[in-house]
Amino acid sequence: MAFTADGSRTAPIAIVGGGPVGLVLALLLDRHRVRSVVFDVEDGPPRHPRGNTHNARTMEHYRRLGIAGAIRQLGLPPDHPTDVAYFTRYGGFELARLPMPSERDKQRAVAAAARDDQVPEPLHRANQMYVERFLLDHVRTRPNITLRPGWRVTALDQDAGGVSVHAERVAGGARETWRASYAAGCDGAQSVVRRTAGIRYEGEGSIDQAILGRRAAATHLRLPTLQRDFLEGRRAWTYWAVNRELVMTLISLNGTDEFFLLTSSVDPDLLDTRALVRMVQSAAGAPIPVEVLGHRPWTPGAALVAERFAAGRTLLAGDAAHLFTPTGGFGMNTGLDDAANLAWKLAAAVQGWGGPVLLDTYELERRPIALRNTAAARQLNKNLGGIELPTELEERSPAGEEARRRVGALLSTFGEQFASIGVQLGARYDGSPIVVPDGQPPPDSPVTYSPSGVPGGRAPHVWLDDWHGAGSSLFDRFGTGLTLLRLGPRPPAAEALAEAARERGIALTTLHVADAAARDLYGRDLVLVRPDQHVAWRAERPPADPGELLDHVTGARSPRVAAAPAGR
Repeated sequence: MAFTADGSRTAPIAIVGGGPVGLVLALLLDRHRVRSVVFDVEDGPPRHPRGNTHNARTMEHYRRLGIAGAIRQLGLPPDHPTDVAYFTRYGGFELARLPMPSERDKQRAVAAAARDDQVPEPLHRANQMYVERFLLDHVRTRPNITLRPGWRVTALDQDAGGVSVHAERVAGGARETWRASYAAGCDGAQSVVRRTAGIRYEGEGSIDQAILGRRAAATHLRLPTLQRDFLEGRRAWTYWAVNRELVMTLISLNGTDEFFLLTSSVDPDLLDTRALVRMVQSAAGAPIPVEVLGHRPWTPGAALVAERFAAGRTLLAGDAAHLFTPTGGFGMNTGLDDAANLAWKLAAAVQGWGGPVLLDTYELERRPIALRNTAAARQLNKNLGGIELPTELEERSPAGEEARRRVGALLSTFGEQFASIGVQLGARYDGSPIVVPDGQPPPDSPVTYSPSGVPGGRAPHVWLDDWHGAGSSLFDRFGTGLTLLRLGPRPPAAEALAEAARERGIALTTLHVADAAARDLYGRDLVLVRPDQHVAWRAERPPADPGELLDHVTGARSPRVAAAPAGR
């Protein structure tokens, strides 16, 4: 560990917040061989459930770090369906079901997928509580990451040369100061980094509706008999109870006896253990045993985005930059995509191959995505508010059957919040000063994804063999730095571009892929892919000035590279 003359410890990057976003940012920096220190006020892994969804893009980031397989072992058993099921009560009528595959089914589909299939890493259901524990253990094995659990950052001072981070031990009050080139605020909704920088949220707060609106309760439960007595043969990932008395959902954590309860049907500040037990028993329709393992209030419906994502040498990511309603599972995943965008830019800045414009593009690229994703999640949340629950919903009568049919038909239309592949894979950075435009991007849709080689979007995926295992994905062959794809049977040579990269200290991997499917997807013979797997440039022939192209995509100068027309 290095020290400054005044005794401060040093690291190129200081990360405030040791949740999934901060830990993944540290791991991505480690992949670039950049040292970081991670401060977190908690002195150990989380003990309360939070988000449950690791979407397809997040799983691609985990794959790049070599940990996707391990994370897929967490959460539900591999043969457990991930359906969303709606009941009047768990011992009552089933209203609707959105069928979704188990982890085993997903992996079978990956093994049989076409060469140009775009989902090499399907969405995975595992509670953040489990994944964060794994990430903490994994981070401790990495040589370039220093963990400071149980340390609260109290202040940040920055100047032209760096950031001084002042921290205090939560237990005992010991103090220390770290000096870093940059600080990343991944410290959640109450971010000390954001508040120190004087940055405010903008947007809309909680939705005033009875279903996942207003103030809500989030409770960790053990229900030892619920599955055996009521859900055997009707297993799902999420179980809703929908009736005129209450609306609540139980999310299965381990596939057996642990659940995460969410509801707005009661005031969370007035709930004690006995009231929680009665509510769950009412949802079951029977006096089942209930053990309350943890409880906290929360506020659904928020769509808040920081007015800025950076102030000098401090930058924001995750909940510090944007606050979501959990509907759709977009929050943590948007934060991890922030980390992927920010990590390579910070690495380029401290290693000297990033230009003065590069870090400015973090906010330019990611803030529009935050606005897009928070709006999509809020709209999904508002959709829940349109459910009307007839008085006869639970009657065993023709009127009850008709009421259940109507409500079930409406609930069956909510599948888009669980199949938002456009939100997962469709983030684009069109208009960014480090992207060389050359065509019309595909339409933006939250429910569909159109792979495209038009610069700005996620690099299209291709399987390179029929095995579909480790090393089979085109993504597995990308380098840590920039990657130059030479596509098709006879792509042009690109030695001059490789030489220009060496002169600038830029890691450039050149990859020849003769596969026709890859050439068709990307639409050009030469494609330059950024470290975050977004396309920066493509053309039919090498650039006239390779150095100018590299300066453009690394933010070293104002863009002047002309787009190469198709067919040239």
